[in-house]
Amino acid sequence: MVQNPLPFHALQGFEAAARHLKFSRAAAELGITPTAMSKLIGQLEATLDVRLFHRTTRSVALTEAGQRLATSVGPALAQLRSGVEQAVAGTREAAGTLRINTSHVAWKMLLEPHLRGFIRACPRVQLDVSIDNVASDIVARGFDVGIRPGRGLQRDVVGVQLSGPQRLIVVGAPSYLAHAGTPKALGDLLSHDCIRQRLGNDRWLEWTLLERGKAVTTAVRGHLVMDEMRGVLGAAVEGNGLAYVFESFAASDLAAGRLKHVLERHALRREPFYLYYPNRQQMPLKLRAFIDFFRERNRAA
Repeated sequence: MVQNPLPFHALQGFEAAARHLKFSRAAAELGITPTAMSKLIGQLEATLDVRLFHRTTRSVALTEAGQRLATSVGPALAQLRSGVEQAVAGTREAAGTLRINTSHVAWKMLLEPHLRGFIRACPRVQLDVSIDNVASDIVARGFDVGIRPGRGLQRDVVGVQLSGPQRLIVVGAPSYLAHAGTPKALGDLLSHDCIRQRLGNDRWLEWTLLERGKAVTTAVRGHLVMDEMRGVLGAAVEGNGLAYVFESFAASDLAAGRLKHVLERHALRREPFYLYYPNRQQMPLKLRAFIDFFRERNRAA
């Protein structure tokens, strides 16, 4: 049992360090020095009488106890921030830092094109964006909002549709198609060099296309495996093989002729992108402003 009161600033420091897994970044976020951050974590560990981080000269990782504490502290601090924002929101102006977790594809397609407009509309909101290729537990990691495709949302979050249905298509560079030929049927993909994408958690982006009205998955092969769709797209533009990508994500390369859409009649419409956020009794003004703005802009796009 912890006898001494827990200092709030130490919990803030722990939450930031657990999210960044780098004391220097956490310190910069809180406006203190890395040395002060290290002392803050040390004091918290001494108060709790438990080690929260494994530290080496090159890396920082949570211990089991640290992971358990992060799972509880992140949502609790988010709730406190929300309560404070609600209490001081007399001017009804959105303000504060909004922490966002998303993929590069969603960032490029849905957020980046409208970013300048949002900054102008909400000048007191600071966006802290984390881009990765694995759907994160936004509650445990202290994010305010996440953006991912599909309805497969984690528990304790609310999902809001952010885009229309998306098409995943097969594309290839003219140079690749000139020497390898253009596939005419799904079975032809088996003889092509296909650039595959790893999604994380031992999952792959399956090449699923339409065949006689049914969704059919083809076990493609190739020399390249990438962990982000921007890498897949770039490799395809350079003529390294066929790629399976979101049509909207490849739009500029298709329009410029750097890529060609093949197997067009087999393209499959997939689920929309969803914006999801922790299920709280009161929604912070900054989050409401973000949701309303980007839903409207992507509806009009």
